[in-house]
Amino acid sequence: MGRGLTQLVRLLAAPALAALTAQCTMADLDAWRQIEPPPQSVGNAAPGYNGQMPMQPGLSQTGGQTIGTGPVKVALLLPLSGDPRLSSTGNSMANGARLAMEFIAQSPNISDNITLAIADTGGTGAGAARAASMAAAGGASLILGPLTGAGVTAAGSVARAAGIPLIGFSNTESAASPGVYLLSVLPSIEVKRSLSYAKAQGKRSVVAILPATAFGQAQLAALQAASATLGLTPKGIQTFNGPGDISRVVTQMLPAIKSADALFIPDRASAPEIGRQLQAAGISAQKLLVIGSADWQGDPLIANGGFFNGAIYPAVDETGLNTIRPQYVARFGTQPHPLTTIAYTATILANASPLSMAPERYSRAVLTAPAGFRGRDGVFKFSTDGRADYALVIKKIAGGTATTVDGAKL
Repeated sequence: MGRGLTQLVRLLAAPALAALTAQCTMADLDAWRQIEPPPQSVGNAAPGYNGQMPMQPGLSQTGGQTIGTGPVKVALLLPLSGDPRLSSTGNSMANGARLAMEFIAQSPNISDNITLAIADTGGTGAGAARAASMAAAGGASLILGPLTGAGVTAAGSVARAAGIPLIGFSNTESAASPGVYLLSVLPSIEVKRSLSYAKAQGKRSVVAILPATAFGQAQLAALQAASATLGLTPKGIQTFNGPGDISRVVTQMLPAIKSADALFIPDRASAPEIGRQLQAAGISAQKLLVIGSADWQGDPLIANGGFFNGAIYPAVDETGLNTIRPQYVARFGTQPHPLTTIAYTATILANASPLSMAPERYSRAVLTAPAGFRGRDGVFKFSTDGRADYALVIKKIAGGTATTVDGAKL
């Protein structure tokens, strides 16, 4: 590893990217799913710092706020208007980027390398493409965002044509490609993490009940890939078409469930009813390892459902979001959306000198370094195909609560 890259990894592990470390919790994964179902205290101020980032001209074509004084132009594309569900998330993420820029400005050990232009995509693919085109015309060396799969696909096409790397925030795996990276927790990563834990517990066979939806298809593909990689045996996989079809599928699956080591039921909405029917059929989660998805985080029906005592699911370490929450509330007067930490992490990463100030800015070799980086939510790294790997914890349900039983791992 070259000296510059070593310094970058070190930086991402330091307080500046300790800020990077804290922020995407498993609520984040749930938050991603709510946005787009798969096709999911910074320290003492420096002398003279007044708590507000300077506003600079430049990149004005993007039509949003421009923050910072660094020589390298970076665009942050988010849905700041349009669909309230998207725009509320986008505005919270923009605030996370503002906190990161303030952290950079007040830190005596971090150079102010970038000027960040925040642009509105309106929450559409067309809006994302327009914002990306304006960022390219304005001289951006890197594009952060957009949030949705359609937005990343549209903006990524523009960025590739302009020779600009893009780090998007979607968890739609098909949106990734060489040079178009996804800083997000993908279905393939969370399923691999939970099945790896199951294997470590001595489980060797798994059955699955999934909805016949885009979410179910993404989870099924992830299950099949992870099973093959880990040497686990899928003993039965069934999909159901809506709540009325659950009883048929559960009845049909009972023989396979009774002979398997683990049961994968990732869908949050249907899990309580599946659990109720399996419990009525005499199936116990104490004998069968029940595995959920990130979607389970914070669901009281699952946590309090007797069938799910002993069940596990993957999650992002919650330390990061909890760390920035007081600062965010004091600064903006509202609670941060769980994905706020992703934008914070991306902004600190964009400012890192070995990336922003290198002869080849944001080079693929440095972005995809095997050592990865430590962000607000923990360790992550980009693959050459654009997908990210995230360190996730495993949570276990007991007595109506979920606690971490296995620390964050890739």
